[in-house]
Amino acid sequence: MINRYSLLIALSIFFALIMALMPLPFSFEPFRPDWVLLVLMYWSLAVPHRLNIGTAWVVGLLIDLASGSPLGVNSLTFSICIFVTASNFQKIRNFSLWQQSLLIGLFLTLYHLMQFWLNHFLLGVYFNPQYLWPVATGMVSWFWVFLLLRKYRRHFRIR
Repeated sequence: MINRYSLLIALSIFFALIMALMPLPFSFEPFRPDWVLLVLMYWSLAVPHRLNIGTAWVVGLLIDLASGSPLGVNSLTFSICIFVTASNFQKIRNFSLWQQSLLIGLFLTLYHLMQFWLNHFLLGVYFNPQYLWPVATGMVSWFWVFLLLRKYRRHFRIR
């Protein structure tokens, strides 16, 4: 049975999916933060018993289906990033917000490099340094995502 807390977490992931699929002007598209991964990482740090690798895999599969990328690429990369985040949640929680932002930037770099590697072998894509712009915008966005979702979690008493 799905409880209230899981529904509230699923709602925030749904809004992150909408933000990830919302069209942007062509010049801003390379800078789009990885909203879904940021939200998944927040929940894996805040309430690791509510969000697991399976959830990340399913959400990654939804992103693959919605965006038309090769099936399983986002599932695998989301799962690996959430595994690393969730397995170190007690250490990461104790860091200040700017230190967390640096770590999130490291995880986002891991995500983008894994995605590039998989797309290189599946589709023959070549590396472009602009491919890592979402890492910088994701690090800056982490402050807002963290503060907004923490307020959301405290308001609805998600445990």
